[in-house]
This record gives sequence, C-alpha cells and structure tokens, in this order.
Amino acid sequence: MADLLALGRPVTLAHAGGDFAAPHSTLFAFTEAARAGIDALEMDVMLTGDGVLVVQHDDTVDRTTDATGPVRSWSAVQLAALDNAYWFSGDVWVDKSLADEAYPYRGVRTGDRPPPVGYTPDDFAVPTFRQVAERFPNHVLDVELKIPRDGFGNDDVEFAVEAARVLADEIGQLGRTDSVIVVSFDDRVLDAFRRFAPEVATSPGLGTLVTWYAGGDAVFAEQDVVFQAPPVFEGIEVLTAETVERAAAAGFPVWAWMDDGSQETAEFYRQLFARGVAGVISSRPAEAVAAAIG
Repeated sequence: MADLLALGRPVTLAHAGGDFAAPHSTLFAFTEAARAGIDALEMDVMLTGDGVLVVQHDDTVDRTTDATGPVRSWSAVQLAALDNAYWFSGDVWVDKSLADEAYPYRGVRTGDRPPPVGYTPDDFAVPTFRQVAERFPNHVLDVELKIPRDGFGNDDVEFAVEAARVLADEIGQLGRTDSVIVVSFDDRVLDAFRRFAPEVATSPGLGTLVTWYAGGDAVFAEQDVVFQAPPVFEGIEVLTAETVERAAAAGFPVWAWMDDGSQETAEFYRQLFARGVAGVISSRPAEAVAAAIG
C-alpha cells in the first residue's frame, strides 16, 4: 500500500475489474485490467447465505446474472454456478434491452459458448474474495464492504459487520495486510473492521467525509490513508481543485470514483488529475492507464 501511495504519478484502479470493458466483478475482468497495466483492483464484497465472502456489488444477483434474488439467499456454491457475464454488453453497466447477440460472453460460464483464449468458464462466475486475492498477489485490492438489506428493506448493518470480521480474517490468513485498503459507506461498519484489523489501511466513511467537506469536526482513524469520493455528490461538484488541495493539506490524497458513465473517458480522468486528484477508480482501465502515464 505504501508503494502505491508513493507511486509518483496518478494511481489507476479498475472499478469491479473495469465494468465497461469486461463483465462486472469477474476474474476475467480483473485479469484484463491487470493486463492493461492497472495499479490496483477495486471490488465490493458481501456474505453469501452460508457465510462466504464473495465479490459482488448489488444486494441481489439480478443485474449481472441470469437469476434473481438476494445474495444472502444463495450459498457460495450456488452463486458460483451462475453466469455472471449474462447481461454484459460493454460501455454500460447493464442494458437488458438488447438482442441476444449483443451479449458477447453470455453462456461462457455454462459451457454454451467457448471462453476466450487463456480463460476458463470459471473466470465468468461470481468469485470469492479469496479467489481474487490469490489470483492477484501483487496488486493492491481496494475493497468496499457493502451493506445488504434485511427482509424488511432496511440496511442490515449487523450482517455487514459480520462480513467485516470475515474480511479481516481472510486478509490476515492470506498475508495481505499491507496490500489491501478497505472502505464502506457506513462508518459503523468501518469502525468494526478497524477493530478486527487495526493494521489494515482504510478510507473514511461517507458520514465522516460529508462532515469534513462541510467544515465540521471530522474525526479520522489512524488507518485512514486516502479519501475516496465522486466528482459530484447529490448534485454538488465536490472534487474541485480547492477541495482536493484542502484534502492534501490534511494529509489525504483523493481517489475519485465516477458517479456517471459520461465521466468514464481518458479526457475526464486527465481533468481530474489536473485538479490534483491522486487516482481514479475507472470502469475503463485502458483509458485510465493512458491518462495516468500519458
């Protein structure tokens, strides 16, 4: 992690492996991003119904697979059998309105279509965190702890805290203490993770960042090393040159995650770098790399 922060140029991170260029949160996507020269891999994690930590963004499997239902209603084995590239068409996260032939990797997971050269059907499944961590031992992993919903549609912080405990255990078992940074929108979940893994780097939660941005008395943890924020939040442009400079003065480089697909261009990444942004979490890894080293 220290080497990444001292890189000497903007840091590039692949959002879910680069979900405009390859199927969201698949080993195929993460591998393609690594081949494009990305510095770090960004991912989201949550627990399955049987307590396995998987790389998954949404609370349900509906958006990327050919199935439906909450992630927590599936076992890890059941999830792994799903086609996680079913709805991928490129340049957007998901568009389910297209003709069947618009989905180039549909059926690779199930054996109905041959995988690209050098890959296997397993590379198009819902992976576990351990699988990704073991596949990419030399990449920093930027891991967001997602907050799933309970049966009443409310945030299930307790379930997310259990995911934080499992994540801390796996980071320790895998020897990844110095090459993972953890973030969550919920400060309570982050506080729990910090107790479980006090030696692992973190980013401040949403509440802390909003308090800081508004000029309030924000309290940062010792493990906090970088801010992660969008260019625009609730209609307000937050990543201005002034805000980025203020963050740097407080000792925090800023990594930007895009909140609109139109921002996913090398030109916009360069604009962010010109404002002093230290890294971009990109859905188009090749473009991010070109912007960072060009």
